[in-house]
Amino acid sequence: MPFQKIFLPLAALALLVFAFYRYSWAGLAVTSGALVMWLLLHFSRMMQILKRAANRPIGYVDSAVMLNAKLRPGVNLLHVVAMTRALGELQSPPDTQPEVFRWTDGSDSQVSCVFLHGKLQSWELKRPNPPDDLADEPVNPAASAP
Repeated sequence: MPFQKIFLPLAALALLVFAFYRYSWAGLAVTSGALVMWLLLHFSRMMQILKRAANRPIGYVDSAVMLNAKLRPGVNLLHVVAMTRALGELQSPPDTQPEVFRWTDGSDSQVSCVFLHGKLQSWELKRPNPPDDLADEPVNPAASAP
């Protein structure tokens, strides 16, 4: 079980008990108000990220190469959605761990991300192969002219 799922509620409860012990009902009211404000700030941030992502196609990113450069292990899924401003296209079966999401850009470059319990474990950048007809042409056509 993740550390934050246990630690944060216990820390909030300990803070409330301390505030009540030290400042009575006034301390409890101020501390609970601060905790509710903190929760509302996180909720509004999440809603803003999802609102931006709702206006974009699923699995689309402006640049897969830039996304690949910005990714770090341990980043949560919401942070990646904030970076891409789009929901990822689910590649793994629903409700299974690990989850695999893919984002594709306009040049068909793809970034596949593996999330375990919402945290980024690994990712892979796949770029399309250049067409065969471009591989036969010289790099600088002006240099090969007589």
